[in-house]
Amino acid sequence: MRKLVVFDLDGTIIDNVEYVWDTLHKFFGVDRHPKRLEHMNGFFEKRISYQEWAERDLLLLKEHGANKRTILKAMKRAKIMRGALETLKSLKAKGYRIALVSGSLNVLLEKLIPDYGEIFDHVFINRIYFDEKGEIKEVRATEFDMQHKKAGLLELCRIEGIDPGDCVFVGDNENDLGIAEAAGFSIAFNSKSKKLNEVSDVVIRKKDLREILKYL
Repeated sequence: MRKLVVFDLDGTIIDNVEYVWDTLHKFFGVDRHPKRLEHMNGFFEKRISYQEWAERDLLLLKEHGANKRTILKAMKRAKIMRGALETLKSLKAKGYRIALVSGSLNVLLEKLIPDYGEIFDHVFINRIYFDEKGEIKEVRATEFDMQHKKAGLLELCRIEGIDPGDCVFVGDNENDLGIAEAAGFSIAFNSKSKKLNEVSDVVIRKKDLREILKYL
């Protein structure tokens, strides 16, 4: 029996958000800002780290009015995916360990699943911290986004004392390719990526997370 189920967040557990960073960039009007493109290119050209990219992007957002109140406002259309909470609780009841490996933000997770700490055994995600007035204080980037999601899975296996073959991954987009290939069983859910569909064991097009329970 597989022992660990690892989820992506945006587009998988959370609906109406493909990438939360894109949601913020568009809301604060910096989607095509020269600095935003400079930060992105700097990361992909390996001139800056993922932590530096997150810090520079967050500073740009802050310069355009981002704080806790406005960030939550930017996420107002986000909602929990149909069947997500029922699915997570069902998996826990069956004895699975549950993990989240995502480049999304703790703010979104806390907004929609305030008790997520009682559901997930491990959460690898970007975290924004605010001061008592709700102003942005700092960001701590996850080590496990983009091409490093696979490394996140391997770290979870080390912590849990299991093999990647004992893991299931559920995700929806191009940056999930590596982790989907590394897991013993992978499910492309609500997928926006043809490549992810090709490498996954199962493709689920219906937007109801309970569909994955047929395979677990």
